[in-house]
Amino acid sequence: MTASQYPLTRHLPLTGKAALVTGGSRSIGAAIAKRLAADGAAVAITYSASPDKAAEVVATITADGGLAIAIEADAGNPGAVRAAIERTVAEFGSLDILVNNAGIALGGPIEAIDFRDYERMIAVNVTGTFVATQEAARHMTTGGRIINIGSSMARYAAFGGASLYTLTKGAIAGFNRSLVRDLGPRGITVNTVHPGPTDTDMNPDGGPVSQIVGPGMAIGRYGKPHEIASVVAYLASPEASFVTGADLIADGGFTA
Repeated sequence: MTASQYPLTRHLPLTGKAALVTGGSRSIGAAIAKRLAADGAAVAITYSASPDKAAEVVATITADGGLAIAIEADAGNPGAVRAAIERTVAEFGSLDILVNNAGIALGGPIEAIDFRDYERMIAVNVTGTFVATQEAARHMTTGGRIINIGSSMARYAAFGGASLYTLTKGAIAGFNRSLVRDLGPRGITVNTVHPGPTDTDMNPDGGPVSQIVGPGMAIGRYGKPHEIASVVAYLASPEASFVTGADLIADGGFTA
């Protein structure tokens, strides 16, 4: 069954669309996958170390009448990333939405960062995004959507030890701005969502980082994954057809 053949009882904004969310087994990625499915898309997610959580995401979507698959693919492995794109297209018949969400955070004081950590961060956060985008662009047609998950820390780093992480997220922002010139003429939009402090496995509300950045939240609380997913859902929808090259900040006023 292809995405266009997937029956729905009512029209939803992403009906007939096929999406891939990298790193979609947990936190923000899982929330994005569920939201895109709720809006009518057939959704593939990739995972690396969380097969049980990936299965839970798929089960939640299918229990609600959606179509979803989970694909094991380390975002730092270009061959695995390419294979995930091909699998998505084979399963759904198309690829209309790519969400480059997979990412890791390693770091520390600049003089103490192990070069192997640097290489791993670049492989997952930067190379993984490039490879997924390059491969997806080969399959996308007019109306395609590429949405990157960046970080508000590319604008404002509230504490030390995050230079490596912000380097990778800054690279994504630059990639976003230039890529629109390549894909715009084909009717494909490219945008980046920059979450601020959000309650995730990597940065839980109440965790050590929240003690530092919490007082800087203009709305007085951490974000929730579903709130970031809502911004992604807008960018994936027909309503955002004139939005491309944008850096959308969803950070509760943290960088205001």
